[in-house]
Amino acid sequence: MKRVFIVAVCFSMLFFQARAQERAKKALFVILDGIPADVLDSVPTPNIDRVIKAGGYTKALMGGDVGTYSQTPTISAVGYNSLLTGTWVNKHNVWGNSIKQPNYHYWTIFRYFKSAFPEKQTAIFSTWLDNRTKLVGANLPATNWFDFDYYFDGMENDTLNFPHDEERNYIHLIDEAVSKETARYIKAEAPDLSWMYLEYSDDMGHKYGNSPQMIDGVRKADVQIGRVWEAIQYREKKFDEDWLIVITTDHGREENGFGHGGQSERERTIWIATNAKQTNQHFNDQAEMVDILPSMACHLGLNIPKKYAMELDGVSFIGELSADKMVAKVENGQLQLSWKSYADKQIGRVWLATTNHFKEGDLDNYWLMGEVELGQESASFSLKGTASDIYKVVMETPSGYLNYWVLKE
Repeated sequence: MKRVFIVAVCFSMLFFQARAQERAKKALFVILDGIPADVLDSVPTPNIDRVIKAGGYTKALMGGDVGTYSQTPTISAVGYNSLLTGTWVNKHNVWGNSIKQPNYHYWTIFRYFKSAFPEKQTAIFSTWLDNRTKLVGANLPATNWFDFDYYFDGMENDTLNFPHDEERNYIHLIDEAVSKETARYIKAEAPDLSWMYLEYSDDMGHKYGNSPQMIDGVRKADVQIGRVWEAIQYREKKFDEDWLIVITTDHGREENGFGHGGQSERERTIWIATNAKQTNQHFNDQAEMVDILPSMACHLGLNIPKKYAMELDGVSFIGELSADKMVAKVENGQLQLSWKSYADKQIGRVWLATTNHFKEGDLDNYWLMGEVELGQESASFSLKGTASDIYKVVMETPSGYLNYWVLKE
């Protein structure tokens, strides 16, 4: 039965890594498009279950905080980019599948990784070309010409080898090719950080809603996961590598199963399956799409620079956890904070900026408001002399950063 913050989040893990010769760290994340959590829970998926047995499974959220600045459409490309950047739509600026003006100042996990480890290898295997060319922004000046070391995509534009049919079976055939190449390449080359994206399940939802076809799409995706999981196990056994796989979906669906994009509970409810054994309480309490980036960074030993880490909306569900779920508001000239603590005797520091220059690629000037005892789970600070249309609040904890915006109404 199926059932925050970088920089400091992995300090204890990195300490032990530095003291012992570690197995090579590898990570793969997989997006199976448009599979609601209740559907996954009701369909036999023996291969995904094998991954879960090695690690865990949780219901999660996609969509930011309803009714606030971070409310995010439950649309495919929006979900992918929330995972890729660890931020909600108010920052990454991808509002729909047309991907009009991504804000590349919010880096993807691939840019962070390649910047820190230029010698390591990245790969993408995708049934949608825009994932590489528009979302990640491969070979664009705005992403400093980032490119993947290996890519396998674009076949949806190959109508000779994949003639388009009304039943969308050609998308299943592309998913088959993508998953087989993912398994082959992982087994042979073992890229350090890679992404596999499969589309067919979402097409079945749009065409048939809650239906036998949707169920069949989930079963087909499970077979494809099986190929990749076997390749990962091969690498771990033969080469003693330490692999993290994170499998998720980008959104749920409306009650009839056809559409998505809104903020209903079923549209917002996604799921995360992983082989990670060191998941923390955040994983079980309420993981979100934006948590996957910091979690992969934790596994990979990737320290994200402070100016970027302070902008992340996600919390690592792997490793040490000091606090999460911070909320800020301004009342009667006071900045009022609340959060959930997992470390009663630890101290946090609260930082405040009254600008948002980061979105243009510049720095914001943060000043220290004061220290808090995390176990108290609330604090208040005077805002006298700091009137602004925006307050960017960041809490620095021993496990990383939490951030929240307060906007003038």
